[in-house]
Amino acid sequence: MTSKRAMYKITFLSQGKSIELYAREVSSSGLWGFIEVGELVFEPAGEGLVIDPTEERLREEFAGTKRLHLPMHAVVRIEEVERRGVCRIRDAATGEKVVPLPVPGRPI
Repeated sequence: MTSKRAMYKITFLSQGKSIELYAREVSSSGLWGFIEVGELVFEPAGEGLVIDPTEERLREEFAGTKRLHLPMHAVVRIEEVERRGVCRIRDAATGEKVVPLPVPGRPI
C-alpha cells in the first residue's frame, strides 16, 4: 500500500500581494505567532512547453528555502488539496492576477 503525502495550498499576504503556494508540510512554528511551511512544491523546471512566468518568479524567489515562517495575521487560508495547482500572485486589493515583468538580462 502506498501512502499518499498530504499537499497543502497556502494563501498569504505579502507586500500588497496575495500569494498562493503549495507545500507538503504545514505546522505551528516554534516562533510565537508564526505558521511554519516546509517542502515547497513547484512544477519541475522545463516540464511543459509553456513556462508560467509567475511560477518561475516564485521558484526563483524561494529557491533554496527550506522552511517559511509566515506571520499568522498574513495567512489567509490553508487548504489540504488532492493535487497541486498553479502557484499565483494576485493584487491583494483587487484580486487581479499579477504578471511579473521580465527582468533585463534574464531569459523568460
